Order: sequence, then structure tokens, then C-alpha cells
Amino acid sequence: MSWKTLDRNTPAFPKDAPAALSEPVREKIRSFFPRYATKRAVLLPALHVVQDALGHVSMQAMKEIAELLEIHPSEVMDTVSFYTHFWTHPKGEKVIVACRSISCEALGGQQVIDAVKQHLHVKEHGTTADGKYSFMTEECLAGCDHAPCLLIGERMHQQVRAEDVPKLLADPDNDRIAAPRSALFDAPAAKGGATNGRPGGGSGAEAVGITSDIREMREA
Repeated sequence: MSWKTLDRNTPAFPKDAPAALSEPVREKIRSFFPRYATKRAVLLPALHVVQDALGHVSMQAMKEIAELLEIHPSEVMDTVSFYTHFWTHPKGEKVIVACRSISCEALGGQQVIDAVKQHLHVKEHGTTADGKYSFMTEECLAGCDHAPCLLIGERMHQQVRAEDVPKLLADPDNDRIAAPRSALFDAPAAKGGATNGRPGGGSGAEAVGITSDIREMREA
């Protein structure tokens, strides 16, 4: 996993910047507090909630997350810069992620990457001129047994061939949100004890409810 570089010499938080987080987003973050031993431990769920709601995690959002969790903004920035999943600037309406693992590489992964770049006229870690797609690569998408893999939105496509790319990009099912990333941390408390926010255990009905929460936050 590679680190992203953020310019720490430029003032990160402009004075009098408008609030980045709406009250529904703040309440969603606070809802995790009882599930963790410390507020600091809520950092990853909070980042996913913010990115699900806003599409990226801006510097102002990092500052407000730090205030909610009672930690220093640099701790939020360090976490955001470590994980390639988080965006610090607006991205396309849909994010395409290609896998660079050795399994995908051996089975034609580079050809799939080249096909995406050629079809969309986009560079790696870039966004198309119309703002519809952003394209990036990651070291592994955890689908080695069905390589090559291509993640479009939140939908994983497996055993992808270069010639499949145009059809896959046009698939309307890519627009569905089965459940946002923050849903992984939203497992309900088990009977007799809390889950500590660990992934797993949520039902389909709960995922639908979580998705509705995210849509409400985006509209707020």
C-alpha cells in the first residue's frame, strides 16, 4: 500500500471556511461512540461516513472530524493519506478500481487497465473530462480466485477481459448502492453484548436502512 502525499506547508484549514459536515452526518458519527472504547477508535467509521455522504474527505471535513473525536487534525490527515480508498478532493460520479495484484497481472489485468484508460480517455488516478468517472488502481481487491477483477462503483466484476470493458462500464447495475462502505461498521449489537462495531452480522433489511441514512445525509 502506498502513501499519498499531502502538502503540509500550505495552510490546510482556511479561516472562516463553511462547515463541511451536516448535522445528520455528525449524528451518524456520534452513533458509533457507544460501540467503541474511545472516540479515537471511531476514526475509520467516521471517515467512511463522511466519504459516503460527501464523496470525498476535504481538509475542512478532517478538521471537523478531529473536533468530534477530540483528536488532533494531523491524526485524521495521517489516516486519510495512508488509505488509497479515501479521496481528499472531489472525484467522479463513479469510481473504477482495477487490481494490480500478481494474480490479476498474470491473467490479463494490465490489458484490462489499458482498456479502461483507452475507452474513457483517462489516466490512472485521474477523472474524465465530464466528471463521470474517476479511475485508480489498487494492489489487491481480494478476488484472486476470480482474477482479473474490476470494481465499478460498489459492484465487483470478476474474470474480466479487455474486450468486456465497454459493456461493463455501460451496465446500469453499477449505479446500484447495495450498501455503502460505512455499513461495514454498522453491525447491530448482538444479544447479550455489543459488537464493538465489527463488520458482519447485518441483515439485508439493515443494509437498506443504512443506505437510506446515507442518501438522507447526501441530501442534507
